[in-house]
Amino acid sequence: MENAALVSIALCTYNGAEFLELQLQSVIAQSFKKWQLVVVDDCSTDETWNILQRYAGADERISLHRNADNMGYNRNFEKAVQLCDGDYIAICDQDDVWHPDKLQTQLNAMSDHQLVYHDSALIDQHGKPMHVSISERFNFYRGSEPEVFLYMNCVSGHTILMKRSLLQRALPFPHHFHYDQWLAFVAAGTGSIDFIPENLVQYRQHRNNNTDLLALHVKKRSAQERIRQLEREEEWLALCSRLGETHRELIGRLWQLCRIRNNSFMNLRYGIEIWKNRRTLLYLLKKPATSKFFYTLRKIWGRKAKVLA
Repeated sequence: MENAALVSIALCTYNGAEFLELQLQSVIAQSFKKWQLVVVDDCSTDETWNILQRYAGADERISLHRNADNMGYNRNFEKAVQLCDGDYIAICDQDDVWHPDKLQTQLNAMSDHQLVYHDSALIDQHGKPMHVSISERFNFYRGSEPEVFLYMNCVSGHTILMKRSLLQRALPFPHHFHYDQWLAFVAAGTGSIDFIPENLVQYRQHRNNNTDLLALHVKKRSAQERIRQLEREEEWLALCSRLGETHRELIGRLWQLCRIRNNSFMNLRYGIEIWKNRRTLLYLLKKPATSKFFYTLRKIWGRKAKVLA
């Protein structure tokens, strides 16, 4: 164990006192012991900081950092991973519970991959099983096709173990997009990713989740919000098209067609391009072909159509 590589665990906290101790206890209970826990607190106003100080005082592997101003979810994780010293970095949420063998199992699977993720079992805010796993919502992907992550994501942040070298291409995190989807995209585009079909985390679902995986809090979007979603899609495709030469052609073509769609009532060619490449672009969508077709159909409507909707 003395020769094992150091694993850094990046934990961001914000008013997480209700569930934080269970998560900290599950980290300390890991069968793999050569880890450091880097915690960045984003100006919590509850007991979070006191809890962190108590645990850090009892375990020298825990280092604490506190922001002077609230940075928000993406920027806080961006700061946390840059404070990590390990050859490998694991992402940790404040309200989950880790399986004791999570880190060791992921390390065993890493090999030459840039990133390894796993399945998780959902629990409610009281810790009761919801009898559903993330893999029941998405097809999990292993390989080196970043286009898989253009329109959806199966790699939740709390499941990630990545090589530190990935940060050279992934930083800075794009602040208006999910950092975990970006990490999956970059990892697949610069190497490969793999997954472990085991539930290695109890993934807590409650009203303060940053990702509403079960769509428990869906509300009808205004026309302005729908238009902003179109604009974000264009911005995302533009960002992804700059990753590298190998995958630029298809992504660049989708970006241009998306731009045309956004400035018109509809662009059928955009839908045709997505459908033609559905094996890759819609791989994660765990739905029958008819559902994938209607998903594609919804993609053709532009800004002018959203105003009328």
